Amino acid sequence: MGVKALLSKPLAAYMHRKHQNWIDNPVEAQQTIFKHILKKAQPTRFGRDHGFASIKSHADFVKAVPVRDYEGLKDYIAQVKQGEKDVLWPGKPLYLAKTSGTTSGTKYIPISQDSISNHINGARDALLAYVYETGQSQFLDGKLIFLSGSPILEEVGGIHTGRLSGIANHHVPGYLRTNQLPSYDTNCIEDWETKLDQIIEETIDQNMTLISGIPPWVQMYFDKLMRQTGKQIKDIFPNFQLFVYGGVNFEPYRKKLFESVGKQVDSIELFPASEGFFAYQDKQGDSGLLLLLDSGIFYEFIPTEEYFKENPTRLTIGEVEVGVNYALVISSNAGLWGYSIGDTVKFTSVKPYKLIVSGRIKHFISAFGEHVIGEEVEKAMKLTMAKFSNVELIEFTVAPYVSQSHGQSYHEWLVEFARAPHNMDAFAEELDEQLQKLNSYYYDLIKGNILKHLKITPLPPGTFREYMKSQGKLGGQNKVPRLSNDRQLADGLLAITNS
Repeated sequence: MGVKALLSKPLAAYMHRKHQNWIDNPVEAQQTIFKHILKKAQPTRFGRDHGFASIKSHADFVKAVPVRDYEGLKDYIAQVKQGEKDVLWPGKPLYLAKTSGTTSGTKYIPISQDSISNHINGARDALLAYVYETGQSQFLDGKLIFLSGSPILEEVGGIHTGRLSGIANHHVPGYLRTNQLPSYDTNCIEDWETKLDQIIEETIDQNMTLISGIPPWVQMYFDKLMRQTGKQIKDIFPNFQLFVYGGVNFEPYRKKLFESVGKQVDSIELFPASEGFFAYQDKQGDSGLLLLLDSGIFYEFIPTEEYFKENPTRLTIGEVEVGVNYALVISSNAGLWGYSIGDTVKFTSVKPYKLIVSGRIKHFISAFGEHVIGEEVEKAMKLTMAKFSNVELIEFTVAPYVSQSHGQSYHEWLVEFARAPHNMDAFAEELDEQLQKLNSYYYDLIKGNILKHLKITPLPPGTFREYMKSQGKLGGQNKVPRLSNDRQLADGLLAITNS
């Protein structure tokens, strides 16, 4: 065992004891964060505009600070981008994280000197939690890879600006830099396909022990490696021990990815975003992610059925319940206030507070009043695939098809299979039945002959990749929306197949 692996064990034990303080006192930890960030932001423009000096309680905060998405904060962020100080948080942000929005175009999310540790330490602590639980630390002596965006930063208003994964690349601890692949120069390549070829060249003969990235892009990396070598990943990287991922639900990709590896490896799910690092999986046998309650972020939770109301209920951590879907709202030491990040979560435990990411608040289908959400379509697909063991999935998305003729509308599932079912009609029938069981509104529409049963449209290999490439979103942290309430994505995919 090398020095890094050896030293990680006492550090993991120390961090476990440290975290236990806020895990055992979650409400108090959140109240401390709440008071601290409000006090520090009082002199800012946002703090003055919203009377932070007069806020004494969460109820006061709810009255003073409405829930906003990026559009609601855009005027303040515009001032930040012009180089003004003390707008959302004291001073200027250390960075602006540049991210693509589905409705807002390019978004610029502030990261302050105070909040950068949240992004960096979250990933570190996830690995240390794994070491503490399993006792496995040998992976720290091998080569580690994170399939990320470019670390090249531009300047906006005198502030370093770039993709979050590129920003994080500048903060990899020195003791891990000698292990990190690919090289800095390769990470700087913008074209994903060119970059992937170079990553393969740099890693194919290395002792890769940890691989991290968004599952569909990791799968693309594995596919190229296997085509080039004719071997499974376990034979290319025999010491590959740990897969770290986040950003999308892993379940639709799990089977194919682990079949590519050729053996079972441990995995850790993370819940990172440009707005903050929120949670990580701290137990191998538990899919719930430990919510970080002492990391500069104050959380609020809106029941999803109330989200679009004028004055929705805004719950704090001590008021949430297991099994309820909530829209996640944050206020942070980066200067985000009452900010809806767009994700929905569902708690699996409150002792400690653990959750799963259940979908996106704006990614749903309700063209006919069914309000089908991402969690439901992914679970329906998972349950169906379990009954058709020969099926392998690459990617899928769901969109409504609206007909002018009564009873002729349906949900269209555009699916790229690695291995298609032998009987597509039976697969579609089972998928439809599973979705009816998961969503009572969808069931009623089917039984009432308002909707036809769903239709599966198989897509040729590479369709999703070509579509993402055409949108300039190939690789990195870009994700395919699981659901749409319109036909834009579906028509774009179909245009590729017909070209």
